[in-house]
Amino acid sequence: MLREKKAQVVSDLADNLSRSTIIITTNYQGMGAKQMTELRQTLAKANIEYRVVKNTLLYRAADSAGRLELMTVVEGPVALAFGYDDVANVAKVLSQYAKSAVSPMQIRGGLLGDRVLMPEEVSGLAALPSRETLVSRLIGQLQAPVSGLHNALQSPLRALVYVLQNRAQAAER
Repeated sequence: MLREKKAQVVSDLADNLSRSTIIITTNYQGMGAKQMTELRQTLAKANIEYRVVKNTLLYRAADSAGRLELMTVVEGPVALAFGYDDVANVAKVLSQYAKSAVSPMQIRGGLLGDRVLMPEEVSGLAALPSRETLVSRLIGQLQAPVSGLHNALQSPLRALVYVLQNRAQAAER
């Protein structure tokens, strides 16, 4: 590669590293061109960028972006999946592809913010429910004490109404 082209690749990688919310490293060795194209298309539908990079250029980009922690999960030929939105979605899509397709692709680890993720943690992240499900569960948990308090405060009033209704019915007889 020419120096100018390498500098451009490092600059693009540094930009991707700094903008992404999660980066997952994978081993792509043994994948054919057809499988790689299929994987890229699957990831692109989920707004995930997938790039095969040289380790030396990645090291320079990680240094430039201030994300050298990523280099702890980089070993041998590596491809990176950059997620910019929902972090669990990136892990889910990659894990589903690795399981569904007869693919030699393996997840090696990742970087979530400043935290290095091991392959087991990425799998755990993939097992999480969707963001919408988690938000609805949280709202339900927040509403539970309020509705319990509402029922507890309303219960004596209900009992008083029942007593008064029974007294009124008894007086009419």
